[in-house]
Amino acid sequence: MVVTGRLVAVAGAAALLVTLVLPSALGVIALTCAIAAALLIDLGAMGRARDLTLSRQALTVVRLGRTTEVELSAVNTGARTLHGTLWDDWPDSAGAQNRVHRLNLPPGSRAELHTTLTPAYRGDRIAGQITVRLIGPLGLAGRQSRYSVPARVRALPAFRTERLLRSKVGQLRQLDGRNVTNLRGQGTEFDSFREYVAGDDVRAIDWRATARTTDVLVRTWRPERNRHMLMLLDTGRGSAGRIGDGTRLDASIEAALLLGGLAAAAGDSVNLLAFDRELRTELRGVGGKAFQLKLMHTLAAITPALVDTDSSALVRAAIQRTTRRSLVVWFTNLDGAAVEENLLPVLPALARRHRVLIVSVTDAEVATAAARRGELDDLYAAVAAESVLAERALVQESLRRSGIRVVTASQEQLPGALADEYLELKQSGTL
Repeated sequence: MVVTGRLVAVAGAAALLVTLVLPSALGVIALTCAIAAALLIDLGAMGRARDLTLSRQALTVVRLGRTTEVELSAVNTGARTLHGTLWDDWPDSAGAQNRVHRLNLPPGSRAELHTTLTPAYRGDRIAGQITVRLIGPLGLAGRQSRYSVPARVRALPAFRTERLLRSKVGQLRQLDGRNVTNLRGQGTEFDSFREYVAGDDVRAIDWRATARTTDVLVRTWRPERNRHMLMLLDTGRGSAGRIGDGTRLDASIEAALLLGGLAAAAGDSVNLLAFDRELRTELRGVGGKAFQLKLMHTLAAITPALVDTDSSALVRAAIQRTTRRSLVVWFTNLDGAAVEENLLPVLPALARRHRVLIVSVTDAEVATAAARRGELDDLYAAVAAESVLAERALVQESLRRSGIRVVTASQEQLPGALADEYLELKQSGTL
């Protein structure tokens, strides 16, 4: 049982009345009995907690940085009016507002209660228990109950560069119109017949077509235009570095969303692995219009792990999952000594089987520090920044000499730069 401020006020007024008007034991007993009787009447006439039915949608989806509402349905299935207060409990990171609701449900009525949520970061937020305090008709006391109504809100990546996707898809379609691949050779799509010449594989002879003509005809095949892509997302501690308002992983996810959407629009088969010392998540076998949304759901809950990435295990996982030659896009960090120790030794094994593209976000503050030399203190920061830039340049040059392409750019420019690199590979036919 819970008591309200009204009961406290009534008790205070009764004490004042006894003191001024009925200063006797009889007066104390009489007023105490009156208050107790009113309290019992209030509790007896109060609605019952079991008559309140609560329900809501199990999953609510919202983009990071946007606001959504979670609707809670309250139904009174009893014969008494339910009057009181409801608290909808959410984690602080869900950014819940208007979580306290007043209840006034006549018998058989229904109310829709809305809680506003603005998640602070990606991933799922699980709702807590709902606390309901029902108060009697006199407003003196009530009972408090808790309800478990499972619900969660999923904050998807913001995908601020989504506006670029339409323009990049338009460029892709123009590119396909200008560069229709008609090279004859081994492929999977039938192209045409031609006369047999010495040196042709006799297995390519089409005997039915030959029977209808006076020449021996062989089949030619059009090479595949749609390719295979595997995106590798490094979720080790290097991805936890702060870049602007987010982390390196956030910047990689933004670029991966744009690249994945563009490749899916091109008809490519796109898979994804998120890995550090073990597989964090995987997306395979999804294409078409459903790919973009599925990719966002897959990447929503990915967070950096404070461990060094096992690059050898990541390469083994990639090779096991890609039996056909593919474009492997590896989102990682090219700064630090760990690159030479962990990344560079394992790349040749991957590059022998696939075309590899390394993608890394750069910190704009490092470049700014390298150029700032106005004061003595700035020189120390400039020297350190120049050292970082020089090491990164050496790593990039080593990768390029190994035939591995590299895309590095700031957080804002990385998605567009990566999309342009993909379009260039498509145009050149080197995918």
